[in-house]
Amino acid sequence: MIQEVSTPAISPAPGDSQKPRTVLVAICALLMGLLVASLDQTIVSTALPTIVSDLGGLEHLSWVVTAYLLASTAATPLWGKLGDLYGRKRLFQTAIVIFLIGSALCGTAQNMPQLIAFRAVQGLGGGGLIVLSMAIVGDLVPPRERGRYQGLFGAVFGATSVLGPLLGGFFTQELSWRWVFYINLPVGGVALAVIAAFLHIPVHRTRHTIDYLGTALIASVAICLVLVASLGGTTWAWGSAEIIGLAALGAVLLALFVHAERRATEPVLPLRLFRLRAFTLIAVISFVVGFAMFGAMTYLPTFLQVVQGVTPTMSGVHLLPLVFGLLLTSTVSGHIVSHTGRWKACPILGAAVTLIGLLLLHRLTATSGIWEASVYFFVFGAGLGLVMQVLVLVVQNSVSYQDLGVATSGATFFRSIGASFGVAIFGTIFSNLLADRLTAALARESPPPGVGPSQLSADPRAIEQLPADLRPAVLHAFSTSITDVFLYAAPAVLLAFAVAWFLKEDKLRGSVTAPEISETLASNPVVRSSHDEVARALSVLGTREGRHRIYERITAKAGYDLLPAASWLLLRIRRHGSVQPGALLETRPVPVRSVTDASRQVEERGLARREGLELTLTPRGVETAEVLAKAREDSLTELLGDWWGPGRPKDLVKLVRDLNSELCGAESERPQAPFPPRDHAI
Repeated sequence: MIQEVSTPAISPAPGDSQKPRTVLVAICALLMGLLVASLDQTIVSTALPTIVSDLGGLEHLSWVVTAYLLASTAATPLWGKLGDLYGRKRLFQTAIVIFLIGSALCGTAQNMPQLIAFRAVQGLGGGGLIVLSMAIVGDLVPPRERGRYQGLFGAVFGATSVLGPLLGGFFTQELSWRWVFYINLPVGGVALAVIAAFLHIPVHRTRHTIDYLGTALIASVAICLVLVASLGGTTWAWGSAEIIGLAALGAVLLALFVHAERRATEPVLPLRLFRLRAFTLIAVISFVVGFAMFGAMTYLPTFLQVVQGVTPTMSGVHLLPLVFGLLLTSTVSGHIVSHTGRWKACPILGAAVTLIGLLLLHRLTATSGIWEASVYFFVFGAGLGLVMQVLVLVVQNSVSYQDLGVATSGATFFRSIGASFGVAIFGTIFSNLLADRLTAALARESPPPGVGPSQLSADPRAIEQLPADLRPAVLHAFSTSITDVFLYAAPAVLLAFAVAWFLKEDKLRGSVTAPEISETLASNPVVRSSHDEVARALSVLGTREGRHRIYERITAKAGYDLLPAASWLLLRIRRHGSVQPGALLETRPVPVRSVTDASRQVEERGLARREGLELTLTPRGVETAEVLAKAREDSLTELLGDWWGPGRPKDLVKLVRDLNSELCGAESERPQAPFPPRDHAI
């Protein structure tokens, strides 16, 4: 039991010292920063065919996406800990500046190597924008309000999943592909100015021993593997000294990483996690999900634009069924799991549906109708959504409180690496198949001078220069080269399907049934401490029920025969020392009659006494309010399951105490003056 005194001296909650308008403006600026960073994960896909045509180098197309993914994945853990050390506002401003510099450079790129390098710079800043924007919310708003604002951030991720391909196609078609990057400059610039003027948060320095060596080594291992996957069989032969050397270097770096993590004080990926069967299995499934999702979404726009001849804008429209399928099943499965506690069917069914989706995508041809393609896209997206929703839940359910934060980031880290690897593998297979099939197609006919496999690969628009009788064979070469990639990806998803059967369906803790969309859709790994992860979940779960039901439940739990509104009033008096009942209407939409009846009941039962217009607690009222507060506290700790066992960490005890205090009446609710009543439920 947490020991509390009758009139606790509780420090102001985040946001209590700031005007609501200032907080709202700062939140809007954070959302703008998150918007441009998350948008850049999807907006480039529909612009890629045009970019390749302008800059050449179809075989390097995958690296435009991979460079961003790898850089943001490697940088995300560092941004989180550096923000704890040096202050999140300063680091967020730095991330915006790096991101905007990268965006400006991408827009001016004159060749593919330049664009790839500049995308890496952009990714470094993008990783910081995502992790820091969500962390700063905890500095701005009290726990009881956090769920609502986190919902806005989740909505941004969902919106950019839909808008990214559409905007990428629109800018490419109506302006230039360079505006895919230039659009970040005004939005990011406004966000930077607003953050400088309106974001005021205290700097709470948290000591960290940052695992720079481990971060550098794991990023280097990933780069080596992706280079092998993308350059093998294209730039260099699989048996060449370069590819063998890269593979050997990757193996050596991996061994060094394992050694470094065993000695690190705060390892970026603790090796002890791999002793947990659930974590290891989820790491494999997460890798495959990232592999399939980003690999497919990178090359489907190329199929639509080059093979089916749709405009960049319409290729974004055609991809909407995939995104809607993903969002729909992700949301529905989350609700089902939250209400039933049963989750194992989701990854099994999701992997099966994703596999079916890949096989359907393999059936696409140049003449496939829009409805046929839409159904195939929807099935593929629906399968991904079913798998992605539960992966974080399963990991969080299988680890101790101390490992909660690193286990969550570890699971999403493998999804991010899988995304990078998937885009590279898809690109290698596509390039190899395309080169062979274009050579075969052109060998049967006589193409115009200067138009060969290398020219068509470098600039797909050269297809328009081909004679009418040769064009179908070339389009068929492009078509089958892309759709066969989906067939090659099927065994990886089949592996995920098989692995999902080995997951053990343990009963879920109440506190791990509220994943947010950033943990399921974002390509960047989620980086939160165990404390922040529990705070996020409890703040959402603690306010999810209707307020009337909450006070009915805690009143019954405390064993009192009181009106729910009376319990509500007692807890507010306990929080603030004294309240003017009518003035509470200024901050909470409570019916006048509820307040009147509650005031009368607490006075009649000797729980409170009136001093002028104010109500204060009697000794008996103090005791009653304490029991009610303890009942509210118990309702939170029940959600923690065995995390709230003997020897629970002090920071978890403090979190529950502070959150319970907030849920029982935030300082921002302290009434200042009467306000006209509004007739709503408590």
